[in-house]
Amino acid sequence: MAIAQLVPGANCPVPFETLHIEVALSPAQISGVDVDVSAFVLTAAGKVRGDEDMVFYGQPCPGNGSVKFLAKQAERAQFNIHLPALLDGTEKIAFTATIHENRTNFSAFNHLQIMVKNTAGDTFLQATLPARGRVESALILGELYRRHDQWKFRAVGQGFAGGLKPLAEHFGVDIDDAPSPAAAPVSSPVPVNKPVSLSKVTLDKARPRVSLEKKTEGFGEIRINLNWNRRPAPAPQGGGFLGGLFGGASSANKGVDLDVGCLYEQHDGTTNVIQALGNRFGALHSDPFIELKGDDRTGAMGDGEWLHINGEQWASFKRILIFAFIYEGTPNWAATDGVITIHVPNEPPLEIPMTQGANAMRMCAVVLLENLNGALQVNREIRYFKGHQEMDKAYRWGLNWRAGSK
Repeated sequence: MAIAQLVPGANCPVPFETLHIEVALSPAQISGVDVDVSAFVLTAAGKVRGDEDMVFYGQPCPGNGSVKFLAKQAERAQFNIHLPALLDGTEKIAFTATIHENRTNFSAFNHLQIMVKNTAGDTFLQATLPARGRVESALILGELYRRHDQWKFRAVGQGFAGGLKPLAEHFGVDIDDAPSPAAAPVSSPVPVNKPVSLSKVTLDKARPRVSLEKKTEGFGEIRINLNWNRRPAPAPQGGGFLGGLFGGASSANKGVDLDVGCLYEQHDGTTNVIQALGNRFGALHSDPFIELKGDDRTGAMGDGEWLHINGEQWASFKRILIFAFIYEGTPNWAATDGVITIHVPNEPPLEIPMTQGANAMRMCAVVLLENLNGALQVNREIRYFKGHQEMDKAYRWGLNWRAGSK
């Protein structure tokens, strides 16, 4: 399929179907710089109808889910746009990139690329937007818009000063970027529209843990996402025909498949595992109150794999160890761009990258959730093991990992 190349200001019709919008950075990463990619669902006036019309890492699938943010990898982010399901009054969707906390401006990058893919996943539109010399920390990259009965895509490349907060407010989003003061007691509850929070927390060596205070009602539905780079690894040089015949080049070229799972220990002493291997998917609303939402063997799900924990039952847990496992492909964690993101209702997303370099071990203990007198303590681990049994032994879980048993 021929790919139409758009320059800023140019537009092209798009089919009325589910589209995939992908944003890529070059270079993929700059030390200490985090780029956030967002979408704003707009009316004809160029404004959102409400805070749910901002789609980003903090609310990846608001409203009816017709505009969905897929978990960002190191160098790219993707949205799914189901045009036939857009809410009435939607006339435009703007796609933006901003530098978190304004730590630099876009002159640090060579360019940004925005691609439009059809339902089959084939790119048919592409715009490469130069970044050298840009003094802004926010960019409007492109927009889907309706013109009469036809949807089109326009490359934009417009700079915007001040980062994500003023950009969001420009589109009419009510932003809360500061901790809320303690509320005075009132005689009766008053419904309040809570502003969108742009906060997020990355757990790394400098900040390895956070603790969420105990809540009488529990923590709600805790959603844990694993996402990674599914692109095939480059073919080894000099493999030749015999290398491919015996699995060298062909197996190296195969994309990496990661699995997410967890070991859990309840206060009554029960220990077990939730993972796709052995079809141990669990259940969210009955014991063990943890559920693996399917297993992405093909990468077709786009937003990776999800593990959900029933936070209303947090009192029954002692600890939960979240792990990632390279099920298929070369065990090189740096090449996976793997990241675990933990979404706790009414809390900033917690990101734990797994990109600490090449590693010959297939198992990574990523994060340990501990119940400390009702509080939820989140501990970054990032420890690598050959397999389940070695990880179990290191954390003293005590499960039996012989074939055919648990």
